[in-house]
Amino acid sequence: MQSERTVLARRRYQEDGFFICPDPLIPQEVVDRATAGMDSVRAGDYDTGTPPRPSRWNPGDDPNTLCKIEKPQIASRAIMELVSHPALGEMAADISGARAVQVWWVQLLYKPPSVPGQQALTNIGWHQDYNYWGAWEEDSELFTAWVALGDVTPETGPMNFVAGSHRWGLSTESDFQSQEYDALRERIRSAHGQEWREIPAILPPGGASFHHKLTFHGSGQNHSGKPRRSFAVHMRTEKSRPKEDLRQGLTAFIDDPSYCPIIYGDPTAFD
Repeated sequence: MQSERTVLARRRYQEDGFFICPDPLIPQEVVDRATAGMDSVRAGDYDTGTPPRPSRWNPGDDPNTLCKIEKPQIASRAIMELVSHPALGEMAADISGARAVQVWWVQLLYKPPSVPGQQALTNIGWHQDYNYWGAWEEDSELFTAWVALGDVTPETGPMNFVAGSHRWGLSTESDFQSQEYDALRERIRSAHGQEWREIPAILPPGGASFHHKLTFHGSGQNHSGKPRRSFAVHMRTEKSRPKEDLRQGLTAFIDDPSYCPIIYGDPTAFD
């Protein structure tokens, strides 16, 4: 029999296109180690001896811009420990009903606080993830866990989800890099003509939200005076296929558990 938590999580995910966990999923000691791992990766110190994948932000770049580093888990054992934690896999299975869940990509996201009097380049523009995931078949079951390393409050520039937008179809109005946060919102709202209801992901350290590949989301500036630290952990279930079964780009490492761990269920489900 499904638990009350499972029933609630799956219903909210299906109806809204996202689910925000009310309590921490990841133990504090794991969060603390991953926080130190994030700092090391941002400084170019890789305890595995393997650097992250090529990224828009690299050690030495402007510390006052959004830091996004691709596949940091291959560079840090502590980050791998966090993104492969079984609690993430169990919750992912709860919301999706999956037999198996794999982490196929991870992004480190460090949003510095805005500096008074300076233009902040830290917004994450409104977007749907699947606009950037063309390596996967369109009907693939893909979603993202956004994991917080510190308290995410309204002042920190939390992720905001648009409830029900996963039912709008794939949109051409989607721009992760856009700094025109309000103007982009209005363009998307106008293009779709649907009710726009934003819900912020307010989270404790070790907390997580889960969102569908077509759910519109974005985040504004961080006015808290301290960095907002998180990881975007991109997941798939057994109901997913790379286009033409190719292993390239975003799907290049899905057969390597040292890069892409299976965190729930039977690994043979992906055969």
